[in-house]
Amino acid sequence: MPAVPAQVRIVEVGPRDGLQNESSAISVGLRIELIERLADAGLTTIEAGAFVSPRRVPNMAGSGDVMRALQRRPGVSYPCLVPNDTGLDAALAAGCDEIAIFAAASDTFSQRNISCGITESMNRLGAVATRALDAGLRVRGYLSCVLGCPYEGAVAGATVAALAHELSSMGCHEVSLGDTIGVGTPHQVRALVDEVARRVPVARLAGHFHDTMGMGVANVYAAMLSGVAVFDTSVAGLGGCPFAPGASGNVATEDVVYMLEGAGVHTGVNPERLTGVARWISALLGKQPMSHIALAARCAGLPEDGTP
Repeated sequence: MPAVPAQVRIVEVGPRDGLQNESSAISVGLRIELIERLADAGLTTIEAGAFVSPRRVPNMAGSGDVMRALQRRPGVSYPCLVPNDTGLDAALAAGCDEIAIFAAASDTFSQRNISCGITESMNRLGAVATRALDAGLRVRGYLSCVLGCPYEGAVAGATVAALAHELSSMGCHEVSLGDTIGVGTPHQVRALVDEVARRVPVARLAGHFHDTMGMGVANVYAAMLSGVAVFDTSVAGLGGCPFAPGASGNVATEDVVYMLEGAGVHTGVNPERLTGVARWISALLGKQPMSHIALAARCAGLPEDGTP
């Protein structure tokens, strides 16, 4: 069996991808506190916001205020999602030093999400990436619907590989492959990563899995076996794409940390503090944490701190 990486970097997306789909309004102050608590737990990459239309994604309004008020820590990065030149202008004004741009591997999803097809989307992103890089920002790329689209069904691996290569060629230091609706299986994940890695070095790939079918953690492990060592996760399993009908939350950070620690993989994350953050934010949102660790604790009286 192939060896797993000795160390994995977790990109915590809870403050953006996790909160964007919540029905209740989330204040700027609460978002800042969540980010700070996640940093206290040892997360070193925390997606802090998105410069998107507040009409379409109300809970990301005020991302500039978040970035301006945030006490940024040495060694912690706070990327923000940017869809276009207008968003980049706002990110630059807020003092961002890293952004994420996003595209879809499905033309229909792209139309529903950002009102343009893949070709136009990639042209826009190329211009945004060039401006950002010229301004000294780091740029990360997201590619959604890599294992299935809610409108088109299966997505060809060759399409994903070509688009990932295009994002990489724009200057994205990393391309995150997103199973936006959570339909992928470990076998499919390995096949996709292996195909994409023929166009983009696996060291520049990340995995972004949703837990719709309960495959999130298994898919993380499968991608690790193909050499991926960066994963997007969301505290308490918060999230779900507002433009992907039926998409459930992201794979929970605390579940992934539990699996990684059990495999002897270093994450730098404190499991006890992390599960404390999961309980705290879930209580404020009026829900239970969606992680399997939390479910086990509620059903069987097991510790909620992630210890075996």
